[in-house]
Amino acid sequence: MAVQIIVDSTADFSAKEIEKRQITCIPMTVTFGNEQYIDGVDLTKEEFFVKLMNEKEFPKTSQPSPAKFADCFEEAKENGDDVVAILISGALSGTVQSATIAKDIAEHDGVYIVDSKSATLGIRLLVDRAVRMRDQGKSAKEIAEALDELKARVRLFAGLDTLEYLQKGGRISKTAASIGRLAGIKPIITIDEEGKVAVCGKQRGNKNVFRQIIKYVEADMPDENYSVYFLYSADKKNCISFIQTLQKNGLDFGKIKTREIGPTIGSHIGPGAFGIVYVANK
Repeated sequence: MAVQIIVDSTADFSAKEIEKRQITCIPMTVTFGNEQYIDGVDLTKEEFFVKLMNEKEFPKTSQPSPAKFADCFEEAKENGDDVVAILISGALSGTVQSATIAKDIAEHDGVYIVDSKSATLGIRLLVDRAVRMRDQGKSAKEIAEALDELKARVRLFAGLDTLEYLQKGGRISKTAASIGRLAGIKPIITIDEEGKVAVCGKQRGNKNVFRQIIKYVEADMPDENYSVYFLYSADKKNCISFIQTLQKNGLDFGKIKTREIGPTIGSHIGPGAFGIVYVANK
């Protein structure tokens, strides 16, 4: 009996990374006006941000249908395989709900659905752990239980270059966005314990944002047994400056792993964002 690992496209894996990890990715749908795209299939991250900056309509992302998950679960059942599905936070998307419905449709007790309580590279950290455990011969149940413990230790802090997209996505009011723009305020976001996107700080200018995020990291340091990822959206410039500032402050996390984020979180934070994602020490 093998263990299949399923993830949704909000984890922002490339096709090459999916193949290397031997996992299955079920894509989200991205809609601009009347145009629908399959995330990562007929809409790349680069194309998404070009559209985000140029289209008048704010994009919508839709979770995969239960049928998409059911097809995977039924195939696994026929092959005698168990499944661990590691999915975007249920507070951000109905993806977990779709997968839960699909499990009932497939009538497969060997399906374990993990609500990551996270998004983008936070999901990636859980998938990396799941892949290691699968390759060590651990069961789907053991993997799911380990991830349920680990997810509480995933941290994500990101600095935004603009308030515009938080406002367009309904995360902050138009008035707050206007005041922030005039004052040159740049927000810092995190994903809270409930798995929701939350503003955890506001600073003037990137240098102050860098300092604030460094304080958050120093107060809750990364576990050396896990990768540290750096995220960026559309433009890597701010991300590189942030990494250099970390290093100047004595925070060097080994091999630098930068990854561009995709539509689900990218639509709310816009271009020029940067951040750090890691597993905190126990």
